[in-house]
Amino acid sequence: MAIVALLQPWSLLGFLAALMALWWACRVLESTLIVPRRLGRALQSQGLRGNAYRFPFGDLKELARLAMAARAKPMPLSHDITPRVNRLYYNLIREHGKISVTWLGPTPRVIVNDPKLVREIMANKLGHFQKRKHTGIVRQFANGLVNHEGQKWAAHRKIINPAFHLEKLKKMLPAFAACSNELITRWVGYVESDGAKEIDVWPEFQNLTGDVISRTAFGSSFSEGRRIFEIQCEQVQNLVKLMNSLYLPGFRFLPTQLNRRIKANARELQTLLRGIVSKREKAMKEGRANNDDLLGLMMDSNIAETKQAGNSKPIMTMDDIIGELKLFYFAGMDTTAVLLTWTMVVLSIHPEWQHRAREEVQRAFGDNQPDLDGIQQLKIVTMILYEVLRLYPPVVQLDRQTYTEVELGGVTYPPGVLLSLPIVFIHHDKDVWGEDADEFRPERFKDGISKASKDSPAFFPFGWGPRICVGQSFALVEAKMALTSILQHFSFGLSQSYTHAPFPVSTLQPEHGAHIMLKKLSSV
Repeated sequence: MAIVALLQPWSLLGFLAALMALWWACRVLESTLIVPRRLGRALQSQGLRGNAYRFPFGDLKELARLAMAARAKPMPLSHDITPRVNRLYYNLIREHGKISVTWLGPTPRVIVNDPKLVREIMANKLGHFQKRKHTGIVRQFANGLVNHEGQKWAAHRKIINPAFHLEKLKKMLPAFAACSNELITRWVGYVESDGAKEIDVWPEFQNLTGDVISRTAFGSSFSEGRRIFEIQCEQVQNLVKLMNSLYLPGFRFLPTQLNRRIKANARELQTLLRGIVSKREKAMKEGRANNDDLLGLMMDSNIAETKQAGNSKPIMTMDDIIGELKLFYFAGMDTTAVLLTWTMVVLSIHPEWQHRAREEVQRAFGDNQPDLDGIQQLKIVTMILYEVLRLYPPVVQLDRQTYTEVELGGVTYPPGVLLSLPIVFIHHDKDVWGEDADEFRPERFKDGISKASKDSPAFFPFGWGPRICVGQSFALVEAKMALTSILQHFSFGLSQSYTHAPFPVSTLQPEHGAHIMLKKLSSV
């Protein structure tokens, strides 16, 4: 009897464990077999063409195989990059048309390679589309404005918007200038000995943009900001590994090496940011805070909006502010770096435009420090940056998810379908931009964005509609300041060791770096 009594608790635990295992198995079966087949039939019945679902990975294995094949060798020195960036999409669009179906694991992903439909999705007037839902681990990286929906998104957007107005950016210009000047000083040191030097500009620009974000986000807490930058750089790589794996319910709780590292980084990041915000709150209460940085501007706006709403508690909590600070790094640290990197590469390939841009900069500033008003008047530099953003958009695609049944372009999409907006393919579409779509022609933007394409507009490097990137002015001012300073001091061309190999990580990056030959201008 004693033995039976002793076994009873273990029998109960075993029964509960079996129930949990059965529940988990049912969840996996439903999410990887039953739901995908139902969604696939719904799309196929309306004439959508593309790949059929293959249990359980969909097209993930084929995506990985094609990506590996594309990256096995560099591409020719050409701006026709779409086959290398996403060979799976390239093949699907050629075979099945601009609206075609692929599978991200068990989730149907419909490629929407049509600017009119992309604008309709991004406008989201009836609220049918949401950002793609990610796992809890993914949300740790950047759980800010970009991930919020509904009223929370509207409230956060209203609070954050003022920090990125042009008059606020003027106050940040000294930080932009200081970081650019440090870059120029370092590069002058590199070339001082023989007047020319090969430099991989990709890590140089990563360090530049990390410094800019650290200074503009935290002001005097610059050293702490640098550590945050380092952690977020690692977390981006971890995120890519996660997003390229098949998600199963409960996966994030498994003690894998990747999950443990992600959680350790998240804890350190949370501690650092909480400390910075707490110190700023204390300084504000004591009346000794200089709130010209992004953190201070956001906190001031939060206080003002909370008072206006008549709330007793702040609209944005401590955790909300920390989430937005993470997002500043996550969204901004590589975006401007890749824009500057591809601009250096493209202007090395097209020296006539490098010469034209330098002449414009010298007319505007001579050897003087660029200012915001002057930067905003640089027409040729702006045209060049737009054309680089068209050919090499930092974010190659956006995803939106249907959460209610919605009609789009004559197709009724059920809830749970991912709509993939392939920015890089739209930016290279000859039906939209003309037969020279894969050529570098900045003059197409001479009359502005709206008149640059046949289908106006079809230029989406920062998104579109109400959720257009709040930091686009910040990124462009930062890029113009850096590029202007470089043009004042150096001429440059591709090194013989340069390998043309754009590939998407979190952003469209140069796989083997960007090796540029710098030559100091004789007049400097």
